[in-house]
Amino acid sequence: MRVTDRLIEATKEIWAAYNRHPFVLGIQDGTLDREKFRYYILQDYLYLEEYAKVFAIGVAKAKSAETARLFARYVQVMNGEMDIHSGYMGRLQITREELERTPRALDNLSYTSYMLRVAYEEGEAEVLAAILACAYSYEVIAKNMIKNNPASVEDPFYGQWIRGYASDTYARENTVLLDTLNRLTDAYAQGQIQHLADVFVACSRYELAFWELSWNMRK
Repeated sequence: MRVTDRLIEATKEIWAAYNRHPFVLGIQDGTLDREKFRYYILQDYLYLEEYAKVFAIGVAKAKSAETARLFARYVQVMNGEMDIHSGYMGRLQITREELERTPRALDNLSYTSYMLRVAYEEGEAEVLAAILACAYSYEVIAKNMIKNNPASVEDPFYGQWIRGYASDTYARENTVLLDTLNRLTDAYAQGQIQHLADVFVACSRYELAFWELSWNMRK
């Protein structure tokens, strides 16, 4: 079993809870309150600003030029995800001024602070494990939405979000991250793999908390 398979196996119950969460189900069937989604877009944009820094720290932590280039490229790839959010910010009339005066919710701040601590204190593989809990779960969630409701991609409002995260382009980027983590951990001992799993589980729990804070619009 590959290391990434072991990480996903360790979080299968948490990831299953994503797909049962009312916020995710609301996007899937198009019934999610727009104000809740607006709150989510604000918080997730603030999250992505910090998330990009984790990739940037990964450049310094990389042990090879190849891995350094990968982390550096993904700082740019993040612009594509920002574009999904930027499109919604226009539709939801979110201004740059509103973004700048919006504080990060406590769960958001805790999540990004944890990822940044992992990035500063740990190695390149641990940085990737922290990153993947977010990156890959969004692909899995979006594809599950389409499986459960094929018409969801045509929703005039939420369809753009689903198509973006279920796209082949997004999946290819995740495949690179997954393959890289497997390559970097090929010779890892059981204790090292368990530590990676601990990081992945923690970030997956934070992901579930993010859906919850968005649903409740929690400060």
